[in-house]
Amino acid sequence: MRQMIVVLQLGLLFFILPVIYAATLPDSAECTNIFIEHILPHTTTTSGDFVRFYESNGSGLAVNDLNNDGLLDVVLGNLNGANTVLWNEGALNFRAQEFAPTGHTRTVSIVDVDGDGWLDIVLTTQLAAPSYWHNNGDETFTFNALPGVNRPAYTLNWADVDTDDDLDLVTASYDVELMQLMRDSFLFGDGAGVIYYENQNGVFVPTRLADESQALAIWLSDLNGDGNIDLVIGNDFSFPDQSWSYINGLWQETNLFPVTTYSTMSFDAGDLDNDGTLEFFAADMHPYDDDPETLRAWQPVLDNLARVPLLPGNRQVLENVLLQRTAESDFQDVALDFGVTATGWSWSSKFGDLDNDGYLDLYVVNGMIAQELFEQLPNYELVEANQAFRSENGARFIPVPEWGLGSTRSGRGMSMADLDNDGDLDIVVNNLMTPAQLFENALCGGSSLQVDLRQQDAPNRFGLGAVLMLYTSSGTYTRDVRAISGYLSGDPTRIHFGFPNDSELYRLEVRWTDGVISTIDSFDSQRILTVTR
Repeated sequence: MRQMIVVLQLGLLFFILPVIYAATLPDSAECTNIFIEHILPHTTTTSGDFVRFYESNGSGLAVNDLNNDGLLDVVLGNLNGANTVLWNEGALNFRAQEFAPTGHTRTVSIVDVDGDGWLDIVLTTQLAAPSYWHNNGDETFTFNALPGVNRPAYTLNWADVDTDDDLDLVTASYDVELMQLMRDSFLFGDGAGVIYYENQNGVFVPTRLADESQALAIWLSDLNGDGNIDLVIGNDFSFPDQSWSYINGLWQETNLFPVTTYSTMSFDAGDLDNDGTLEFFAADMHPYDDDPETLRAWQPVLDNLARVPLLPGNRQVLENVLLQRTAESDFQDVALDFGVTATGWSWSSKFGDLDNDGYLDLYVVNGMIAQELFEQLPNYELVEANQAFRSENGARFIPVPEWGLGSTRSGRGMSMADLDNDGDLDIVVNNLMTPAQLFENALCGGSSLQVDLRQQDAPNRFGLGAVLMLYTSSGTYTRDVRAISGYLSGDPTRIHFGFPNDSELYRLEVRWTDGVISTIDSFDSQRILTVTR
């Protein structure tokens, strides 16, 4: 067994306390250079015999440590049935618990809403305002309303926007679905749109930023490096993406990007080339093959897209976008250079160093089922393989079907996390109409460091929004703590750094949301660090 030393670090004092406690990590699974599929006890279903439009969007999931036992748990959303908590009991064994039996879940997030040190579950649903499930600390949850949050939301995201050390909330609606489900009550009501809820002593005070949205994804962090939080709303259909920056206590509408996706499905950001700046990925619908069989399956969609009037000045393109900052802090689209313009009917798409070589890889889950859209296909389903890409030294992505991640189960929500505490990232996928999957990482090579942040007696107890930089002999790696990325899917607050086996670790810097920096410069191999401010 390997020893894991957990070190405590205090704010500005820059010293390491004596060993607080020691824990053991299980030995890694046998190295097979492939991901091993496990079927999970949860299936997202819909209300009818056939999947109809908008039900086809499925549900998300989230991963985090709900019972503070050092193991990351999984929450899977459902549309027509109960949501599921999978309590992690170690060695990839899980105990299933149903909650929120009415389902209708879209986004799943796991954050500490009230700063009590226990991570809560916040869900969005098809019709109502987000629902807040307070963690009682004994593996039970109590349903509460979020004070002041009363508008329908399809997706949401969390950040300490105003740097007062508590979590603020942004929500956005998917108006086309609300119109279908609510009809006149939505048409003649006050609508929803994009709303910023500032957390003022536990009460969320709303500011509406836009009256309309067709949001499937929200991004909330500083993307251009100017020190201000940027908000990006990824909209479906021809409704353009929207963006704002939080400057001097106010949201100011901006045009961050020279190009955006047409039907935005998913967002993620990561430092792909290890230069300290973030690249930003937006996923769209575009077939990844041009063989006759694929084109026949896609034909109704391609015919519709061919009629889209992309007028001069419209920044939307009918493919994925990968935006990279230039020397002038502008952005340019490098999706073609990286080989990721087309990844299928893509839903949750996320970066993670899956092979522990120091560079972020990309995984995209795919598929579509809709009676109204694919009448010519069996079971009205566009069957597509999920797409895995290995980073080639941060310069481009190479497809790696040999990793065994090409499932065709119609994935929707997806997140990455080390679920067996062996040092590499596993993957969980919430599929539509088929059981959820866990892909156990058994790739060979590389090493890792994982970091949990804690702030004592602070509402933002888990350091959401902090930026971490690990300086090593093989490069400098930048990560951030976020609540949501991809499509409807919550991320763990535990941060993963991969690097080559022979790397020497120099120091870890943690920049908290108020700008204070904590530093650690003493490491042992194979560990999870808890950095406490």
